[in-house]
Amino acid sequence: MDPAEERVAVVVVTFNSEPLLPDLLASLPAGLAGLDWHLVVADNASSDRSVERVRHLAPDATVVELGRNAGYAAGINAAVAAAGAHTAVLVLNPDVRLDPGCAAELLRALRTPGTGIAVPRLRDAHGELIRSMRREPTVLRALGDAVLGTERAGQQDSLGEMVTRLESYRGEQLADWAEGSTQLISAECWRRCGPWDESFFLYSEEVDFGLRARDAGFATRYVPAAGAVHLEGGSGSSPRLWALLVTNKVRLFRRRRGVLPALPFWVVMLLREASRAALGRPHSRAAAAALLNPRHLRELPGPDRLA
Repeated sequence: MDPAEERVAVVVVTFNSEPLLPDLLASLPAGLAGLDWHLVVADNASSDRSVERVRHLAPDATVVELGRNAGYAAGINAAVAAAGAHTAVLVLNPDVRLDPGCAAELLRALRTPGTGIAVPRLRDAHGELIRSMRREPTVLRALGDAVLGTERAGQQDSLGEMVTRLESYRGEQLADWAEGSTQLISAECWRRCGPWDESFFLYSEEVDFGLRARDAGFATRYVPAAGAVHLEGGSGSSPRLWALLVTNKVRLFRRRRGVLPALPFWVVMLLREASRAALGRPHSRAAAAALLNPRHLRELPGPDRLA
């Protein structure tokens, strides 16, 4: 497709994100330099001045107020629905800052045949590489992570879900899926595989979409020439959110594989969290309790219901 015919819908979901928005919005013009783009912000009933800050700093943006905290996937879907005509969707967390030219590099890679999702080389707030590529969850990979730890298990394709080999991040690579903070999705991929599954309030929605896209023939392509900073946060700061992340992993596995194949996956996840809880880790204590609660495994709750 001629670059002049491209139009990127930049989609951001906010929830009490006011402190993060100025730096994100300031990075967009350079990050999307040379492209036709439009910002759409979906707000999940923020109690701060997130909406007012967007309207002040980006008066041309489209703002969708959901009126409730409907979750990340619901916000993305609402924003895409309000985006108007576009050839690609750039999904961004509020705590992302694009490097100059990031989106153009992602768009170039997105037009590689067979590619449906393009993701950049991410750095954390200290400039360190974020290992953002992932493999499909399996029982063996869950066991590898539990026994060897994420870093060691991820060195082997069969033993780790996270791709941890540093050399894997030096050139363009295909991944089963990638972390969801910064993703450029082709309109065709979205049409065939979207919307994102809103039953995942938070966590695993990007796994579900990425794996469904892969199953439909749309690869996720890692593009190191495109750069961005992701400040990160969320699950690491809250036992309740960590419990939601872990239980959603089990729910997604069960949906894709069935109840009986999911049983050993649940056992491995429970043993991992229970062993870490025994070492005094409150995040794992919350996760183990959630995994033992049938209601949490049956339902897809928001974090306020993980108690």
